[in-house]
Amino acid sequence: MDASTITLVITVAVIMIDLAVRVVSLIVVPRNRRPQTATAWLLAIFLLPFIGILLFLLIGSTKLPKKRRERQETINTFILETTEGIEAVRTDTPWPIWLESIIEMNRTLGAMPLVGGNSASLLPNYNDSIQAMTDAVKTANRYVHAEFYILNLDPTSEPFFVALEEARKRGVTVRVLLDHVASVRYPGYRRTVRRLKRMGVQWQLMLPVQPLKGKYQRPDLRNHRKLLVIDGTLAFTGSQNMIDASYNKKKNLRKGLQWKDLMVRFEGPIVAGIDALFITDWYSETDELLLRETEVARQVQTVAPLDCQVVPSGPGFEGENNLRLFNALLYNALERIIITSPYFVPDESMLYAITTAAQRGLDVQLFVSEVADQPTVYHAQRSYYEALLRAGVRIWLYKAPTVLHGKHFTIDDEVAVIGSSNMDMRSFTLNLEISVMIHGASFVRDLRKVEEDYRRNSRELGLDEWLERPFRSQVLDNLARLTAGLQ
Repeated sequence: MDASTITLVITVAVIMIDLAVRVVSLIVVPRNRRPQTATAWLLAIFLLPFIGILLFLLIGSTKLPKKRRERQETINTFILETTEGIEAVRTDTPWPIWLESIIEMNRTLGAMPLVGGNSASLLPNYNDSIQAMTDAVKTANRYVHAEFYILNLDPTSEPFFVALEEARKRGVTVRVLLDHVASVRYPGYRRTVRRLKRMGVQWQLMLPVQPLKGKYQRPDLRNHRKLLVIDGTLAFTGSQNMIDASYNKKKNLRKGLQWKDLMVRFEGPIVAGIDALFITDWYSETDELLLRETEVARQVQTVAPLDCQVVPSGPGFEGENNLRLFNALLYNALERIIITSPYFVPDESMLYAITTAAQRGLDVQLFVSEVADQPTVYHAQRSYYEALLRAGVRIWLYKAPTVLHGKHFTIDDEVAVIGSSNMDMRSFTLNLEISVMIHGASFVRDLRKVEEDYRRNSRELGLDEWLERPFRSQVLDNLARLTAGLQ
């Protein structure tokens, strides 16, 4: 066979393989995916076949391994059985007529009940929040459950580690969970692990990517939850990681970046729901099911004003629980929607829900940061501003060098949602998140004060100003938007 024949055979083979890849991609990629996501993947595969296929094989699946999904189902069934009939809530204040159906949806998707008789206090100051959590650990008598997306030993978090160690020494059971990939990306990870080992507490990495140890799943499926539970009676959750407000990175220190977060301190029956999420994650990582610690107190203290419901979400669930909750609330709002999200990259359904609310004449406001730490997400987020502004959404840019990292929103004067979930496709599809829906005018009033503080430290973005931004920025924004669909 001469050289020209060999060349022809190779050329035909390459063409046939390329054609086969495209045909198979058209069959496999769109299955059970949003059209925009499938289109983004197909575009990547068709334009850059080898790179696109490799990326799809590595991060194309948004599901956790089957064994982990089965554990989630086991926990959900247990929670449903043990919480049957405890939905005791206040009846002396009127509910919005639409709220009951949303409560039922949350129960169906995430298994957690709505419970009354809760109190909650906001912690909007970063260091004060760490101090409050540290003080709470010092009061523990039975157990401490600490779970953070990023757990890092540094001078700011040192007192928290000391409190954990002292709790263990006095006989308290201390369990700690930290996300592997997230925590390892920050300076001091090895120091943190050595300290945990030396302290003698029980600890585990969440969703570890350790193929040599037989532990592997899609690397960017992460556990993004932040929570702390003390003795089953006191809990904290929200947006804050256990690390210095600069995140200890040189580029952040050089720019003077400081994170601003919002945590909530809960007391009442809702603590059991938050604890159940820790127990779910502990079971997923250790095979140890802490059944007795999932028991929910049936004696609801109705003197406290708040009705609360934990809404877990993530790739362990069939549906996008947080996205469904957010959209349901957005469509039912009657007067006002105020959103705070550091990474705002909505899918099409949420963009329609928000812009529709503004076009219905509601007061819709969005708080985001003027500066950001993740360039691709930052530019993807900016690509939505024009559509939002044209619809009548007011956009507030929190002034640099602060990174506004709180994750919460309010609906009218009735309902608030706060937790770890951003309003972006990563939080909807790839991250394990915790959201708490709270019904109570007193809590919404407190959150309004936080929103007003944001407003004082922000500037409002106008449509004319936005349309005059440099052409280079427009190109970067639109290119970054394309990557948002690769889920």
